[in-house]
Amino acid sequence: MLNFGRSRSQPRAARAMSLGGMDYVDPKRKGNYFGKIVLAAALTTLCIIMIRRSPSLNSPSPFSIREPGVTHVLVTGGAGYIGSHATLRLLKENYRVTIVDNLSRGNLGAVRVLQNLFPEPGRLQFIYADLGDPKSVDKIFSENKFDAVMHFAAVAYVGESTMDPLKYYHNITSNTLLVVENMAKYGVKTLIYSSTCATYGEPEKMPITEETEQHPINPYGKAKKMAEDIIIDFSKNSKMAVMILRYFNVIGSDPEGRLGEAPRPELREHGRISGACFDAARGITPGLKVRGTDYKTPDGTCIRDYIDVTDLVDAHVKALQKATPAKVGIYNVGTGKGRF
Repeated sequence: MLNFGRSRSQPRAARAMSLGGMDYVDPKRKGNYFGKIVLAAALTTLCIIMIRRSPSLNSPSPFSIREPGVTHVLVTGGAGYIGSHATLRLLKENYRVTIVDNLSRGNLGAVRVLQNLFPEPGRLQFIYADLGDPKSVDKIFSENKFDAVMHFAAVAYVGESTMDPLKYYHNITSNTLLVVENMAKYGVKTLIYSSTCATYGEPEKMPITEETEQHPINPYGKAKKMAEDIIIDFSKNSKMAVMILRYFNVIGSDPEGRLGEAPRPELREHGRISGACFDAARGITPGLKVRGTDYKTPDGTCIRDYIDVTDLVDAHVKALQKATPAKVGIYNVGTGKGRF
């Protein structure tokens, strides 16, 4: 047996000597140090073997495998207003969901609500990442087996887009290109693209239909149209199932009050009119500013087509269910009735 202890009767001269701050080991004690190294190596090897045999570590993540009867949907922007409601609906319909969001406009609180509602393993995962980072996007697609993508992630304020157009072309157009490239690379077959009726601009003929020509008048609408063009051009030589949904004004929230619209304070000026109404009613802002007073309407203000967010996400889920390989479906989503 190797003796790793130091004998109390050991003569002083046989101990390690220190000269000039450096330790010089007695050659006679080399065997003891060698034994310690061997023992440490043996214990390390045993630990590695035990870890590798652990069932929890050997089992692959449910998000990294495809399971019969389970549809795994990547929801980009799933921490945002519409994306979080879409995630809730998908989870209620027993889809497996991965949220990817950089939280620049999303709300971590919404993610926590969803995680608490669906805590079961393999139901929901959240990945904090920026879709503008090619390495991050590639890693996400390589480590997860997605069956479909619902692409909501986008900055979405018309006023802001006119002040910082490059942000919108990067965030909407370039990021969509990265998503589509990785879908093609990793064999993801279905894309539901959440677009906007801002791609139509200001058409002369009403109502706006899917056949109305697209002439966007601001960087937000232009960036979305460019993203649509990328998707449509790619689909011409692909068997990917594509649905493009265009809509105007979204309002409302989860009927049970679990989710809602919570824009960042610095963005309230650019926000939706629904949020502006709520802020004025709660005293967060001194009043409601109505922009635009020269429309050809009885009071000069804009007539808007509002759609409840729950109806909108229903449309997205139905589009996912009806998507057909090698086909592109384009649908306007709204009530068809304008309101002051």
